[in-house]
Amino acid sequence: MAPETGASLLAAWATGGALSFVVEAGTLPRPRAPWRRPVHALAVHLSVWTAAYATLLALLARPWFAAALALAALLVVVLVGRAKFDALREPFVCQDFEYFTDALRHPRLYLPFLGWWRLLGALLACAGAFWAGLVLEPPHFDGGASARASAVLGCFAVGVGALCAARAASARLDTSWVAQRDVRAWGLVASLWRYGSQARQLPALAPPFADLPLHLPARAEALPDLVTVQSESFFDARESYACLRADLLPRYDAMRAQALAHGRLAVPAWGANTIRTEFAFLTGLEEAALGVHRYQPYQRLAASGVATIASRLREAGYRTVCVHPYHGTFYGRDRLMPLLGFDQFIDGAAFAGAAREGAYVGDVALASLVTDLLRAERDRPLYVHVITMENHGPLHWERVTAQDRDDVAGVPLPEGCDELVAYARHLRHADSMLGMLADALAAQPRDSGLCFFGDHVPIMPAAYRLLGEPPGHTHYLAWSPRRPGGGDARDLRASALARDFLVRMGMC
Repeated sequence: MAPETGASLLAAWATGGALSFVVEAGTLPRPRAPWRRPVHALAVHLSVWTAAYATLLALLARPWFAAALALAALLVVVLVGRAKFDALREPFVCQDFEYFTDALRHPRLYLPFLGWWRLLGALLACAGAFWAGLVLEPPHFDGGASARASAVLGCFAVGVGALCAARAASARLDTSWVAQRDVRAWGLVASLWRYGSQARQLPALAPPFADLPLHLPARAEALPDLVTVQSESFFDARESYACLRADLLPRYDAMRAQALAHGRLAVPAWGANTIRTEFAFLTGLEEAALGVHRYQPYQRLAASGVATIASRLREAGYRTVCVHPYHGTFYGRDRLMPLLGFDQFIDGAAFAGAAREGAYVGDVALASLVTDLLRAERDRPLYVHVITMENHGPLHWERVTAQDRDDVAGVPLPEGCDELVAYARHLRHADSMLGMLADALAAQPRDSGLCFFGDHVPIMPAAYRLLGEPPGHTHYLAWSPRRPGGGDARDLRASALARDFLVRMGMC
């Protein structure tokens, strides 16, 4: 290799490495300046940069092209991370890489929140890097085939060595598993590497449902049917927005007055990431016990077969069913729900031709299917866990009318509140669903209970700018037609709700 070639390789590596800190500075929340970070965080960043640069150099034989392409990839992650932080108040974490492919399969769930200008900027950055590399820079590995092969192998060797250095340095970082804190302290690159390296390790867990004692009657006929509803983006928005009609949720209000328990629910998600609340409810595990897996518990933890309320009830003789009116492959639920204790998983394929509200199967149509399950002839008690979809959003893509505003708001709303109107319109349908399920359970000869809760607050940035953000908790109620309660108000965490429901039903 000619001396000028070696100098060019080092210059591209050093320039790109310096610029990687500049690009990373666009991360939200903004990281500390490099000179204020722990030395091991800097070592991880530079090692990861070196590995990426060396690998691309081996493939492209163009040092400046390799550096530009690595920087463009980092810019894409930073832009996506900014969009995520704006919508969800959380930085980009390593588990989010799987959502790049999900965005291609389910673009409506992701692209509206990325923003078209961010998408365009990311595409232009990648296109510009490719153009500059291919057109402006010739290959730098000259000589015969043997010399080129040696150069490529040398690059790969440097890359492997850099990855080993990153692994060793990241092990010295004191990890909080609170992404905002770690990104601020170490920078985005170091936090992504640290979280990714730990994602392969499963924590030692003690699932509360693994050995939960149940009070079971002598006859299976005396066991109650149980329905739990994980309502998409549900929270009692009237608590935060007095402009909404007081009678927005009539069935919810009536059932809350007679509930076994109701109150605020602390959930491990804001705006999205339904599966965090879902996993907490089903397993009873606190997010602190999950380590890095708190951000995507279905990626590895669920596949290990964690004990859940469903698996415990199945052991007690229940038929367990999970219903979600969307693609069964989303989050791998079609594969994971049987591992989490469900005898049957019913996905969107069962709702062909069902009424839709907006882009998704409506809550009323979903309630009709669950009602049919309850009424079907059977010889075992039934546990149904329902995951709704109607109120998913993007709410800013929905059209609202003057009649919609009158239906949900008690006073004239300021301009820019259409997201809240669309959201409240879906809340009314969730309330109808709740009433349908309550009526179906009340008509059953068997004892029964219903637990209804929200998974997270919705994404409504325009409404939040005008009216303020909600605190972030959702709401729940536990109700039984044959066990009238006094509306006991009690705030809970999502991880405690399933067990508390069984306690209220006299089962443990």
